[in-house]
Amino acid sequence: MKLNSEILALAANQARGLAIDAVHQCSSGHLGLPLGTAEIGAVLYGNALVHNPAEPRWLNRDRFVLSAGHGSMFLYSWLHLSGFDVSLDDLKAFRQLHSKTPGHPEFRETPGVEATTGPLGQGIANSVGFAMSGKMAAARFNTEEHTIFDHHVVCLAGDGCMQEGVALEAISFAGHNKLDNLILIYDSNDVTLDAMADKTQSENTAARFKSIGWDVITLTDGHDLAAILKAVNRAKKAKSGKPQIIIAKTEIGRGIPEVAGTAKGHGEGGAKFAEAARAGLGLPADELFYVSDDVREYFAAHKKRGARQYNKWKKTYKAWAAANPEQAALLESRDAEITASDLLASIPAFPADTKLASRAAGRDVLQPIAAAQPLVISGSADLYGSTLNYIKDATDFDPTNPAGRNIRYGIREHAMAAINNGIAYDGIFHTSCATFLVFADYSRPAMRIAALAGLPVVYIYTHDSVGVGEDGPTHQPVETVSGLRVIPNLDVIRPGDPEEVAGAFAAAFARKDGPTLLALTRQAMPIQNDIALDTRRTGVEQGAYIAVQETEPLTHILMASGSELDHAIKAAGTLGASVRVVSVPCFERFLRQSAEYQESVLPSSCRKRVAIEAGVTGLWAQFVGLDGKVIGIDRFGLSAPGGTAMKELGITAEAVVEAAQSLG
Repeated sequence: MKLNSEILALAANQARGLAIDAVHQCSSGHLGLPLGTAEIGAVLYGNALVHNPAEPRWLNRDRFVLSAGHGSMFLYSWLHLSGFDVSLDDLKAFRQLHSKTPGHPEFRETPGVEATTGPLGQGIANSVGFAMSGKMAAARFNTEEHTIFDHHVVCLAGDGCMQEGVALEAISFAGHNKLDNLILIYDSNDVTLDAMADKTQSENTAARFKSIGWDVITLTDGHDLAAILKAVNRAKKAKSGKPQIIIAKTEIGRGIPEVAGTAKGHGEGGAKFAEAARAGLGLPADELFYVSDDVREYFAAHKKRGARQYNKWKKTYKAWAAANPEQAALLESRDAEITASDLLASIPAFPADTKLASRAAGRDVLQPIAAAQPLVISGSADLYGSTLNYIKDATDFDPTNPAGRNIRYGIREHAMAAINNGIAYDGIFHTSCATFLVFADYSRPAMRIAALAGLPVVYIYTHDSVGVGEDGPTHQPVETVSGLRVIPNLDVIRPGDPEEVAGAFAAAFARKDGPTLLALTRQAMPIQNDIALDTRRTGVEQGAYIAVQETEPLTHILMASGSELDHAIKAAGTLGASVRVVSVPCFERFLRQSAEYQESVLPSSCRKRVAIEAGVTGLWAQFVGLDGKVIGIDRFGLSAPGGTAMKELGITAEAVVEAAQSLG
């Protein structure tokens, strides 16, 4: 589309005014990026992006991610001008309670916001996930006759994002996998929050990106509308098979001369000069949140153009669906509700004599789930041989095979988790990934965002305790399970036998409203066939269940998760018929059950309670109470064979018996 420089220049200044007014009104926010990249926003939202504000989740829209989420007024202003469901009143409610315009962009809170961003660098990795999802979708669903996926992913990031390790991991991954549908716009304004950027960086960004497989376009003037459009169009049309970076030299805080081009321009410091700035931008003194009629008319017409593009695509989609009904049904199934029971029906029971590590049981359970759910994908951080989450009947995702369902992330745990968030935001594939549990600390920031945004990512994290053995305390995650349990909306499931593993995988892949971590063992665990199969499988979905029912008046309750379930069961055999054993694979699921169910499992009348888990003990207090005891490991582990380490650290059935007897 031909560039209307005159009207888009006006729009850029009016978007600056919206940002100034919003930040000034609430005395909070970041002006530097919205003012410094206003022309980039004008070109993207007024010309270059393919989208339909009336259908913000259109499958073939261009995805825009504001990685530098602190500049959220940039995004809100342009969504408002473009005709998304973001009103002028929403802009006036910037950063206020229950508004559509929170301090940093939040997925599902604001139409047109593709990802929750703010922690720097995450949005770049999310964008890589979006791009990979687009590649996989095109390979899986496009045909020679019909193209239904051919969109681009555009990400705007600043120096802060570019310095973060997660971004560098993701950038390397994108270059290696030739994600040529990805465009990264680098707002290169030579400023970070605290100081001028040369205080903390001196690398040659263009050379670095070229060296890892990106095409580089440099804009010496990031405020030149025609040059910006030319760069974006060139990036979209590139035939090199490489992701694209546009390095745009901009002036932070442009429009407020007192702070422009300085570190003071980053935050709200320039808002005190609002009146003079508005005058300098040609905005009326007596009307805040001003948008002229001609700018509104331009964007209204542009919205209609987007609707026409959407309607044209919709005809193509309808023809494709008629010609490919099975593929269409598969694509439409991405939003379908599926229950854990549905998934369990596809998973055969384990043989009665099974003794298996839960990671190995997970390998066996994943295969029928992946067969029943073709949109499930599974990745690993260079550990498929240990995490055992490879989909056997599928192939690897790579530049020559974007339809592959197994993703090799390399040793990039943080980017892996953040890329999975991008795939989950896109909503086409049900994504999962794997590494050793101790390395959850590398991926935790992205896991936290997945929980906050309600993304159904599945983490298959193995080697879950001191049972790892000889690798020693650096690889024995004694505190990690509890550390993850405190993240709101993250389900942490630690299954205690192969059938609980089946229940755990089914619960995880059926969940739609948040992420699930499966903590799996390296060491073999016996199958607990004295407990009914359905009890074990469905008990996981409830979070906790009665594994051994007392046959005489109840005196003691023993609780355990994971491999320690066997110790609790053996201890109950010694202690007698008045003892109940409760398997607690998932705290979070149990605490979501009704008070009546919780009471039926852990009756308040029984206060003699013992819990055992090969990890730190603090969180078990909520279940054992003041009178009970917790057997765990409140120290780092040690280097020895797994069984030896467990025994040395007191994780035994004998310890459970002793603790129970000490309670009387």
